Amino acid sequence: MNLTLKIWRQNGPEDRGRMVTYQVEDVSPDMSFLEMLDVLNERLTLAGEEPVAFDHDCREGICGMCGMVINGVAHGEQRATTTCQLHMRHFKDGDTVTIEPWRAAPFPVIKDLVVDRSSFDRIIQAGGFISVPTGAAPDAHSVPVPKDAADAAFDAATCIGCGACVAACPNGSASLFTAAKVTHLGLLPQGQPERASRAKAMVEQMDAEGFGGCTNTGECTAVCPKGIPLDAIARMNADYLKASK
Repeated sequence: MNLTLKIWRQNGPEDRGRMVTYQVEDVSPDMSFLEMLDVLNERLTLAGEEPVAFDHDCREGICGMCGMVINGVAHGEQRATTTCQLHMRHFKDGDTVTIEPWRAAPFPVIKDLVVDRSSFDRIIQAGGFISVPTGAAPDAHSVPVPKDAADAAFDAATCIGCGACVAACPNGSASLFTAAKVTHLGLLPQGQPERASRAKAMVEQMDAEGFGGCTNTGECTAVCPKGIPLDAIARMNADYLKASK
């Protein structure tokens, strides 16, 4: 396939940035989206131009590093798919593809498509740790956990912290991310001692980072590559209200 790419280029946080158009030829439908960008960068490097900076690591859809807005949708239009797992077979010859970084004040652009997501790290750090000594792996089985609670906790724990929920939210809210981190411990027996204080501390840190508030538009769950449900936010809000009292 031959594609026209319109990519956001920005030299640093203080640079205004701009959209730059590139032509990419002979793109195999079996390539991943990142492999297609690799091809572009190889050609830019050979031509003596600056390659496009973008985040990536495992390229298996589990690390959360790759994150970009493709044609106006975080991670692209394929549901439950990270950018690295998006393949070029979903595009057509002659398509024009726009590629932009996550757009949120707490995610300042470092360069091109790379943003600083350390605000997520600080939210997790605010949650602290669990004080219950869980012991070795076999000992954990001695604590009964209801199947529904275990399933919901595991679903929440699949959050990879990519930030797509923030990029998609019209308010720039990190509620789905924070709720996933609060929920996966809050539903388990080992997470109960600090359940209230953890929720309160993480929500307050989320607000301090400058993320917007949740108005239940649901855009976050629509683009979440792991399908974190919206009811995780309801659990977080309930825990926060209890802690505030």
